[in-house]
Formats: sequence, C-alpha cells, structure tokens
Amino acid sequence: MLGSERVRSGDVLVGLASSGLHTNGYSLARRIVAERLRLGPHDRFPGEDGSVADVLLRVHQSYLAALTPVLDGADDHVHAMAHITGGGIPGNLNRALPDSVDAVVETSTWEVPNAFRVLERAGAVPRDEMFRAFNMGVGMIVVTSASGADAVVANAAAAGVNAWRLGRVQPGSGRVTLS
Repeated sequence: MLGSERVRSGDVLVGLASSGLHTNGYSLARRIVAERLRLGPHDRFPGEDGSVADVLLRVHQSYLAALTPVLDGADDHVHAMAHITGGGIPGNLNRALPDSVDAVVETSTWEVPNAFRVLERAGAVPRDEMFRAFNMGVGMIVVTSASGADAVVANAAAAGVNAWRLGRVQPGSGRVTLS
C-alpha cells in the first residue's frame, strides 16, 4: 500500500508531464484569457497552434500505462504518488509526506509549458501563485527510492509520457519547497 509512511529521506521525486491545465485553475485562466488577452474560445492561443479552446481543454493525460509496471509490487520501489490537481504541486505533494521529511522540487528540471507562461505574463500572476493554481507542466509526482527512479522514468517513456527526476526528499517537517 502506497502512502506517506513509506516516504524516507533520500527518496527521489519523479515528475510526469501534464498535457495541459488538466482540471486546475480554470477560473483564473478564463479570466486572464477573456479580460487581459481579450480572446474568445475560437481565437488562436498565443504561441500555440490551436485555439484558446484547444489549449485550455486539452485532454487530461492518463498515467495508468506509465505507472502500472512499477506498481506491480515486485520491486517495492514506489513509496507514494501525488496527482497534481487544484492546489498545484505544494498543495498536493505535501499530502504524500510524513512530518519528518520535506520534498525539494527543483523547478529548473523542466521547462514550464507555453500556456502557463502566457497566463503568468498576461495575468501578471506571481510565480508562487502560478504554482498554487496550476500544475505548471507536472501532472503526477512519484516518490520512489533512489534505486527505483530510473525504472519509473523508463516505464513512463515506454508509455509515451515524458518523465524526469524532479527533486528529492530530505529531513524536514512535511513541507514542499520549490527551488
């Protein structure tokens, strides 16, 4: 059974890419698009090939095929997972942590997708608020042993999902730090 009681200092955070907003931040996104960008649903989204509707309503990425092989119980490397929904990374990853450790998310390990950068600039939204309202390109975080991180990344890639080492778990008090 996965859960925070299995998470230890020295564990690795593996990020799995989102396909877009998923189900996060639509009120803020709609407000920025309508009031600041003055775009309708059929207008082209800045820096994208599709319309506003195409970009904001992209189909939610499924992680089933990427994670099933590493959750089969054979190697016991995966300790916890956090689906990044409302509350963003800080508001979801903290639920996968015991009070004895912190998660350090290295924001330099991935490029924030264009849609989030456009919303941030057009809405003059502070970066910390962007990470609370949106997934910022990270749809799922897997907390795994250091020895299991490569298997999580490889299985995700085999399923067509971009994954990478996102950060680490260290001694602390149950907080998530974005650095």
